[in-house]
Amino acid sequence: QVQLVESGGGLVQSGGSLRVSCAASVIRFDRYKMGWYRQAPGKQRELVATITSDGTTNYADSVKGRFTISRDNAKNTVYLQMNSLKPEDTAVYYCNADRFQYTYWGQGTQVTVSS
Repeated sequence: QVQLVESGGGLVQSGGSLRVSCAASVIRFDRYKMGWYRQAPGKQRELVATITSDGTTNYADSVKGRFTISRDNAKNTVYLQMNSLKPEDTAVYYCNADRFQYTYWGQGTQVTVSS
């Protein structure tokens, strides 16, 4: 059973930085496409960033230039470094793992940006 455990969320002021992490208990983590999604109150879950097994990254337009996704295959961990945070970045951030027809989700970590 695949488990994804997020950590590192919290409260930060506008303009600040935060890094969230996702530790995956999965065999051959290096072969999974990993991603971060977020869901704000009253809104649908949306893509934030993804990173493929070969390191190719993709970002939502709203976070380009501010957020960086990375992975450490030796630690089975994916990170999301968030800089220049804005109040509109406030949401629950979810980690996602994809391989073939399988997709897995973490329980989410709250990120709150105060103005």
